[in-house]
Amino acid sequence: MVAMCVLNRVVPQRLSHAKASAYKTTTKPDLRKIHGRIQFVTHFPDYTVKVVDHFPDLRVRIVEHFADEAGEWEIVDHFPDYRIQIVDHFPDFTIQWVEHFPGVD
Repeated sequence: MVAMCVLNRVVPQRLSHAKASAYKTTTKPDLRKIHGRIQFVTHFPDYTVKVVDHFPDLRVRIVEHFADEAGEWEIVDHFPDYRIQIVDHFPDFTIQWVEHFPGVD
């Protein structure tokens, strides 16, 4: 009887913690920190993004070297800082390709 009471108290707490961590968070990432070496992938991305023409969350400029500021991405094949997947539906955030003034508003 005592073991059953202990089991009932412990298991729901563990299940609720596992259940909470299984769901993806709905908050957007800090877009000012997403810069640097970027690799485009089809599986297991760090972030999924959608490319839009108007009202993006992040304006992105492709650079060859020194992607030091928000929205500056250096496209690489190996050793990325972030792995990005481009999707059409349910992105983590939206981007717009720009030539000037990358970053967030």
